[in-house]
Amino acid sequence: MDRHTEIRSFVLVADKGSFAAAAVVEGVTPVVMGRRLDALERRVGVKLMHRSTRGLTLTDLGEQFVDQCRQLLRDFDEAESSISAQRSTVRGHLVVSAPAAFGRRHVGPHAPAFKARYPALKVSFNFTDSVVDLVREGYDMAIRIGDVTDPNYVPVRLFPNRRVVCGTPGYFERMGVPRVPEDLASHNCLAFNLQGGQQRGWTFSRDGKPFAVRVDGDLDCNDGELLYDWVKMGLGIGWRSTWEIQAELKRGELVTVLDDYAMANYDIQAVYPQQRYLPAKVRHFIDYLKDIYNQPGYWERGPA
Repeated sequence: MDRHTEIRSFVLVADKGSFAAAAVVEGVTPVVMGRRLDALERRVGVKLMHRSTRGLTLTDLGEQFVDQCRQLLRDFDEAESSISAQRSTVRGHLVVSAPAAFGRRHVGPHAPAFKARYPALKVSFNFTDSVVDLVREGYDMAIRIGDVTDPNYVPVRLFPNRRVVCGTPGYFERMGVPRVPEDLASHNCLAFNLQGGQQRGWTFSRDGKPFAVRVDGDLDCNDGELLYDWVKMGLGIGWRSTWEIQAELKRGELVTVLDDYAMANYDIQAVYPQQRYLPAKVRHFIDYLKDIYNQPGYWERGPA
């Protein structure tokens, strides 16, 4: 058994918390994963994990060693990537995370054509509104909406975006148009509940400084697409991304208000972990999406 396999298996067991979960990823049995850990412990001469009926826990030395092993695996991947980047054929396994609604509309639909360009490449997506740890959870890259502040990630802007307050013309005819963010107190604001985040309220900018306004309405949920549908039905107003509503704005089905107070720089971005050599599969997919998103009229055509 090679050392790379032992180290990779050790890190995977530590991350997944059990031999069974790690074995599913590796496509082997839990017994095999246990043997790999045994071999590694014999070779380094220390106990790396405590095993009990309640589960697995790292020893103190195991805690130190697992971080070193993660770095070794990253270095190994970067060494491979530096060679792969020189090849004309993009190959391997590209694993991408993206926000659920955005991924379904504007990432997943473009995968078949990208895959047709690079038939040796396998592509996996995870569409979730949770912010994932790319390194720990094994992602090559992610699509994020808004600022990326983690210094361990490299952001690449794919397309400019803002968050705006919007509603149907019929709603504003009935309820009036808010002139300043504080006017939202008298409007039916369709917002995320606590499970969906946005606890601080809707964020605006005045005199170059951000501030939040608490909003309330008679409908809330933890799903952005449902909020989007309610706004289009005229049930209230929403705080939505411009990428999401461009088609409705063009057709006049939705209008925006309080634009002078909208926060800037809520861009659509690709992010990937800091690394010496960017894998060709990541670079090509980022460039591919960037080209699509910047085609004239793309966002006005509506969801795929």
